[in-house]
Amino acid sequence: MPQGLPRRIKLAFIVQALVATLVITLGILVGGLVVRQSLLHDQLRREAQAFWEERGADPAHPLPHNAVMKGYLEQPGQPGRGLPEGFGDLRSGLNVFGPGSRVVFVDRRAEGALYLAVNPQLLDRAIFWTGGAALLLALLVVYLLSWLTYRTSKRLVSPVSWLADVVAQWDPRAPDAKLLTPGNLPGDAGSEVHELSRALAGLAVRVGDFVRRERDFTRDASHELRTPLTVIRVATDLMQAEPELDARLQRSLGRVQRAARDMEAVIDAFLILAREAEVEPRSEDISVRDIVDDEIERARPMIANKPVELLVIDDGAPHVVAPRHVLNVMIGNLLSNAVRYTNRGQIAVYLAGDRVEVRDSGIGMSADTMAKAFDPFFRIDNERSEGKGIGLSIVRRLGERFGWPVTLTSTPGKGTTAVIRFVD
Repeated sequence: MPQGLPRRIKLAFIVQALVATLVITLGILVGGLVVRQSLLHDQLRREAQAFWEERGADPAHPLPHNAVMKGYLEQPGQPGRGLPEGFGDLRSGLNVFGPGSRVVFVDRRAEGALYLAVNPQLLDRAIFWTGGAALLLALLVVYLLSWLTYRTSKRLVSPVSWLADVVAQWDPRAPDAKLLTPGNLPGDAGSEVHELSRALAGLAVRVGDFVRRERDFTRDASHELRTPLTVIRVATDLMQAEPELDARLQRSLGRVQRAARDMEAVIDAFLILAREAEVEPRSEDISVRDIVDDEIERARPMIANKPVELLVIDDGAPHVVAPRHVLNVMIGNLLSNAVRYTNRGQIAVYLAGDRVEVRDSGIGMSADTMAKAFDPFFRIDNERSEGKGIGLSIVRRLGERFGWPVTLTSTPGKGTTAVIRFVD
């Protein structure tokens, strides 16, 4: 079962729990500090108020003094007398002062200044244990709820992951919907999963029907297209055998024969693309240089009226194992495009050990045009009558079928380079 979605859900809950832990801890810490300051200030203010009231009724009333608090009184006109060092510089209100972080509350009045020094350890312990218990309880609740929610989410997601795994293993040419019957579904699959499985099973049936219709059409179309081409080739062979035909008719018949051969190669290429991996095409060890030479000769009549040089640069032409007509179609289409969009200059086919490059000095392409160049029926110049815009699409799809990446580089006004790379 693919674990991507359950793992992401688990990670999401872990992150959620960690964030909740951080937020709750900071909240309790800040809340404890605020409560501590508020309690100390309120309690000491009340203590000071009670002292001054008692002092007003009895001038001899003693200063507060117990285990946690000690009072000091600064009489008017006697600054600092009887005070611990540094107390006289404290501001009115609550102060943190001296070793041990004692808390000193200062209440200055006309009758004098009252200093209440408090050791807050007892209050700090109470706040610490109360906050710690609250934090522990809150985290336990968060973790328990997160775990329960994760278990519930996992039970809901697992059947969907199971469906995804089944669909991922389908053969696209013959998807098997038998595994999606209700009896094969996981026991915890809900009504939504059952509905989804029925929809996928229906899709599998429709895809299978479509593939069968496409296969039948490919077989029938191949037969029907080959029959007239065979008639054309036989007829042109018989006509060329006539000794009295003039040169003009011989050239015309030669073009007809080349066109018929090209059409047969294109039909074979379409069959390979249509059937994909269903039937492995018959391959042979072929010399790429021989294919290039054949296509160069077929392209020469297309540049008869153009000032364009057509040449081959052989820097170690490779041999490949593939159907001959596939490479014919690929190189022939690249050469046809180069001839169609080059009005002057040079078209060179460069051969190296791992690639074939077709370089031209034609009109070139912009980045936007190159992004669409491999799209079916896209043409750079719609005013041109030649071509239907499917040549480069066929070249790329054949390259993908045989593991030969096809790439283009181009500069507007300077030309284009098409590369077929033979990857081992």
